[in-house]
Order: sequence, then structure tokens, then C-alpha cells
Amino acid sequence: MKPLSSDKKLNNFRNNNFKEPFVCKIGDFDLNKDGIYIIAELSANHNGCIQNALDTIKAAKEIGANAIKLQTYTADTMTLKCKEDDFIVKGGTLWDGKSLYELYEWASTPWEWHKQLFDYARSLDIDIFSTPFDKTAVDFLEQFNPSAYKIASFEISDHELIKYVASKGKPIIISTGIATIDEIQDAVDICRSAGNNDIVLLKCTSAYPAPFEDANLVIIPNLAQTFNVISGFSDHTLGTTAPIVATTLGAKVIEKHFILDKSIGGPDAEFSLDKEEFAQMIKVVRDTEKLLGKVDYSMTSKKKKSRQFARSLYISKDIKKGEMLTSENIRSVRPGYGMHPKYLNDFLGKKVNKDLKKGTQVNWTILEGKD
Repeated sequence: MKPLSSDKKLNNFRNNNFKEPFVCKIGDFDLNKDGIYIIAELSANHNGCIQNALDTIKAAKEIGANAIKLQTYTADTMTLKCKEDDFIVKGGTLWDGKSLYELYEWASTPWEWHKQLFDYARSLDIDIFSTPFDKTAVDFLEQFNPSAYKIASFEISDHELIKYVASKGKPIIISTGIATIDEIQDAVDICRSAGNNDIVLLKCTSAYPAPFEDANLVIIPNLAQTFNVISGFSDHTLGTTAPIVATTLGAKVIEKHFILDKSIGGPDAEFSLDKEEFAQMIKVVRDTEKLLGKVDYSMTSKKKKSRQFARSLYISKDIKKGEMLTSENIRSVRPGYGMHPKYLNDFLGKKVNKDLKKGTQVNWTILEGKD
């Protein structure tokens, strides 16, 4: 039996899973109703200084981010302290030549900082949560009652971790950077089997920085359609263009690395936005949300005010009682306070029951027999 093509798999997933998306809230924020949820990813952008981390949380709140996100791991929970070739970063990354252990030791957020960071974020009324990379990190984070959990792209194949995180009953945000459609389906199924339907799938390109041509943002609405979940975007591209495009494609969550000042340095500084850049991104995303609006054909008060520039039926030439309406004395003109132009032919050839001056609004009561 031949394996299913990617297109057939997509159709099968849609047919098997289609239902109304579940309501998903992070804290008090309803992802279906409250706009785009913007996450400022702290990651390693403290560069080993807790004051940098605290100042970054404060800045994220000041510029209007909805959440600050940490990463919770140690070098020992991520990899082995080993100099063998397999454990050396290569492939043209920002970190080529470092061992994985050295990289994660450099980039990690000390666990002893977490309480202070969580407490400070909550004092500022900004959501805070983290990406755990193993069960010990989940157990550690539970004491802080995070508003959500994040699964990193490289952990999407860690079924036991996903199951354990999902069992905590909090919204679970999953990046899909390196995942196949089957791996995404597995992750979603594991969450739902654990009774957790508050799932957000983020389109992500696992390159640092990610080139535009690899972004494939059209996957954002496809994730929502295929898996019946909230979808969004975890961005590693440079600049602010990609989040804006993601907004137009229906992303409900946008995550971007945030650094207080790029002079701080660190492993993620090059593909992070500083305070001014992140603030500009938020502004343009919010403006784009307003521009997109909603599907609404109703006659709003603003539309009614603009009706003065629409066309309607008016007497265009003085006319005496008993005279017939013709194209010479009744016309469709601006403004739009009279009858709709679609009724013009219903008036042509009819006689009027009173004298009418040029500029009179046309209505049914002007016709003979309508006295």
C-alpha cells in the first residue's frame, strides 16, 4: 500500500478533526476575541544579569506586550558535557564552534531567578510563563502557576514531555519549526488525549536568524484549518515585516525575541528586537488589526454620516401638480438622503399630486393616488 501524499494527509486530518475551535484563554486574554496576543521572548537576552531580566520585563510591559516568556533548563538537562564532534554546533549558525553544553550554559536562565521574575511580572500585571525542556522544569515551574506553557520546536517529538505539560491543564503553545505534519498531529492528539484542548500552534522557522524565503507564513491559517486550533507565529526573522504579514494571515499569537538593548549582547541578541523596535512592531501590528477589522455589512453610524455622498432620487426641475415624472425632472444625484436609485423606474411615467421644487427628496407620497 502506497503512503499517503502530503495533500491527502491534510485532507484526512481535516475530515477527521473538524469541529469548532475550542475557546482558549491565557490568563484573562481570550485568543478568539481579544485580538493578537504578543509575547516578548526573554530567552537569553539577560546575558547572565538578573537586573537585565527585570528591566526587560518592565520594558515589555511599558511597550504593550501581553506576556514575557522565559526558558527553563540547565545545560545538564539539555545535553551532555562532551566535546565529541556530534556535540559541536556547526552548519553556519551564530554559535558555530561552541559545544552544545557551552551554548546552553551561556544561554540558560538561572532557576533561582524564577521566583523574583515571576513575582515582578505579576506586580506589573503582565503575563509570564516559560518553556520547560524536561519534566523537572515542569515540576519546578508549577509552583509559580504560570499562565501557560510553551513547547519549543525541537521538543515537539518529545511525547512524554508534551503529555506531562498537557496534564497540567494550562494552555499549551507549541512551535512547529522542524515538525512534519504527522509530528504536529501527534502533538495535538497527545494534548487532547490528556484532556487539554487549549492548544496554540505556532508557525516557526528554526533558523537564527530565519531568512524570509523560508518563513512560509501561509502555513499559519493552514494550521488553524487543519488542526482546528488557534494558530500564530514564532518569529526568528530580522525586523518587523514578518509579524505584520502574520497578522494579515490570521495569527492570534505572535512571539518575538526581545532585548532591552542590543549592547547587552548574548547568544540571541542578533535576531532580537530592542525596545524601540519591539514597540514599533506592536504599534504596527495593532494598527494592522484595526485595518483588518471584521466582516460587517451593517449600516453603522459612521456609514450613515457618509450617506451624504451617496446618490438618491431628487426632483431635478420644478414640476407642477399633474405633470408626469421623466428623466428631465427626476434624477439620481448626490446627496443620499432621498429614496434609493433602484426605484427610479417605478417613478418614471407617473404623475405627481402636488407642485414640487427642484431639490425635493423623492418619496412615494408625491405620486397621484398616494394623497
